[in-house]
Amino acid sequence: MDFGLTQEQDMIVETTRSFVENELYPHEAQVERTGHLDMDLVREIQGKAIAAGLYAANIPEEFGGAGLDTPTWLLYEKELGRANYALHWTCVARPSNILCAGTPEQRARYLEPCVAGEKWDCLAMTEPGAGSDLRGMKASAKQDGSDWVLNGTKHFISHADIADFTIAFMATGEEDTPRGKKKLITAFFVDKGTPGYVVRDGYRNVSHRGYTNAVLEFDNCRIPAENVLGEVHKGFEVANTWLGATRLQVGATCLGRADRAFRHSVEWAATREQFGQPIGKFQGVSFKLADMAMEMKAAELMIMEAGWKFDQGTVSDADMAMAKLKATEMLAMVADEAIQIHGGMGLMDELPLERIWRDARIERIWEGTSEIQRHIISRALLRPFGA
Repeated sequence: MDFGLTQEQDMIVETTRSFVENELYPHEAQVERTGHLDMDLVREIQGKAIAAGLYAANIPEEFGGAGLDTPTWLLYEKELGRANYALHWTCVARPSNILCAGTPEQRARYLEPCVAGEKWDCLAMTEPGAGSDLRGMKASAKQDGSDWVLNGTKHFISHADIADFTIAFMATGEEDTPRGKKKLITAFFVDKGTPGYVVRDGYRNVSHRGYTNAVLEFDNCRIPAENVLGEVHKGFEVANTWLGATRLQVGATCLGRADRAFRHSVEWAATREQFGQPIGKFQGVSFKLADMAMEMKAAELMIMEAGWKFDQGTVSDADMAMAKLKATEMLAMVADEAIQIHGGMGLMDELPLERIWRDARIERIWEGTSEIQRHIISRALLRPFGA
């Protein structure tokens, strides 16, 4: 494995970082203080991102995206992660790779407009009574002639308020297993405006201000069979095939935020004087910086190794679980120590540290909680022994 960056990777990192600093940073304070992301601003920045070649960078080239390999994509995500989440996610959008699993007709209807910046998608899995236990979902779809009728509720659905359609995962049957009955899941395209499909405001969140969540309600929502994504009862299979690297994406954005907090901390430690010398001269501060740097390096190596293995076809669920777990817990530590180094100033909104600290908390929950990641890792260790 080559630890050096190619000329192309260097260019992508520099281009993305410059875009983030010049086009996203100036709007952070307004979004943080209002909790609102103006759609005129979104369209303005979106146009610039498309012109810069930064839009839909995760989508394979054959489907109109930039077609970045996984390590390069993660470097790109790290740079975007430095900014307010709502700004980089909405304005420099990365459509869900699961759209690539559609038929040619579905790709023309859903994927291509997302790649062009004409539409947004959202994924609907989580329910009020089924978070980590997706097999426990109660929302269902039943076949009625050539149609499917959807009923149930989803919540915590990111940016569903602006999404033109959702990919809804619904229970469509059961199968017997040695551990009892297990629900079969199917994925469906549901367009906004479909009768029986309602998007309601979600919850107020202290993390990622401006990045919304919503509650989706399906009440006898009838859709045609052509809206099934993948095969009936194979929703998890299509998700596992096309969403495999999303945990690495979460980890990569954590790397960017941690690096931003760290840079502020180093500069502050070198210039802030107390008792006649820079505070970085005191071990109580300098050792914090050393620990932060070490944890950041370890997390980045784990993320990049998993990304490299993803492209080699050798990555395991445990590899990605370890990388996500390390990166998210590293960010929590770095954000907290950055505030400690800055003292009271760290909690003022003149600096991005209090935002990074708040935003860090959700990373250990979504895309699989830290407990779920530890479960995946420990099961991989014990499985060879039949335990």
